[in-house]
Amino acid sequence: MKTMKLEIVTPLGIVYNGDIKQVTLPGEQGEFGVLPEHASLVSLLDAGVIDIQTSEGKDIMVAIHSGYVKIDENKALCIVNGAVALNDEDGKLSENLEAAKDLLKGAEISNLAIATAVSKIESVGK
Repeated sequence: MKTMKLEIVTPLGIVYNGDIKQVTLPGEQGEFGVLPEHASLVSLLDAGVIDIQTSEGKDIMVAIHSGYVKIDENKALCIVNGAVALNDEDGKLSENLEAAKDLLKGAEISNLAIATAVSKIESVGK
């Protein structure tokens, strides 16, 4: 299966950098998916959750504050104002979940968008 590179960068550094099968992004006009060989585009991102399927088939979620994404046929680069990775590789899943909820609640988005994103985040902890 074809893969593409995904990089998520914040002012504090790189949150994710790796090969992926697909990614779902919280665009300003709604969620959209990106697969390898996607047409090139630049889009604004709303606060929400980036859903990543790695090249190994692992699912990772990253809560983000707003930003933008630049997509080429073989790479997606997300530049965001803040991000929290929601995986348990560091053994701090509960801390990461709370940090992600705080990040989203601090974003200036609608209550419905916050509720949707927080619901996705809480599903990770179950």
